[in-house]
Amino acid sequence: MGEIENRPPDPSLLRISDNDRQKVADVLRDAAGEGRIDLEELDERLELTWGAKTYADLVPITADLHLPAHPQPASAPVPRASYVPAVGHASSTAILGECKRQGVWSVPEHHSAFALMGSVVIDLRQAQLAARTTHINASTIMGEVKIIVPAHFDVVVDGTPIMGEFGHGKDKTPAAIGPDSPVIRVRGMAMMGSVTVQRQPAPGTPKKFLGTY
Repeated sequence: MGEIENRPPDPSLLRISDNDRQKVADVLRDAAGEGRIDLEELDERLELTWGAKTYADLVPITADLHLPAHPQPASAPVPRASYVPAVGHASSTAILGECKRQGVWSVPEHHSAFALMGSVVIDLRQAQLAARTTHINASTIMGEVKIIVPAHFDVVVDGTPIMGEFGHGKDKTPAAIGPDSPVIRVRGMAMMGSVTVQRQPAPGTPKKFLGTY
């Protein structure tokens, strides 16, 4: 009995504050502004948010909001091309597992990443971007989303941490941003997890050329 009593408490059962509820309410209002939920759903979810008592109560309120902001219809015609494009992914999801996007792959203007007690890695160093500005909606619940970019990418991070971390990590290569640099905008929510962006050198770079940065 003593061993069971000494176990650490489940963090998802911890009591939340009004500030935590407000952060989730902001996420819901953004979703309504993007048309992902209607005003009736917004009212219903806001009522559940302000009535929530623990972090576990907040999980189902936003669990279905981590979809691509601009999904393409399945019946859309495929344009002819003189080359075979890289494989594209509109979303990356990990539930109790791991999802990695790396190497040469096609990134649409809007990409969604979601990790539920899992890990998502989005490596953009060899990726083919569809737009000058790429929007990544990255969210996690008790998991991790890591976004890797090359030195010349400009990154704007604007997310909401709830007992977690959402931000730019320590770069492994110095920034080399110029007027023509692609822009990566990252937004979302980290609930008891982390969403981080990090600059890294090109894949295969010998360690002797990495310096001491």
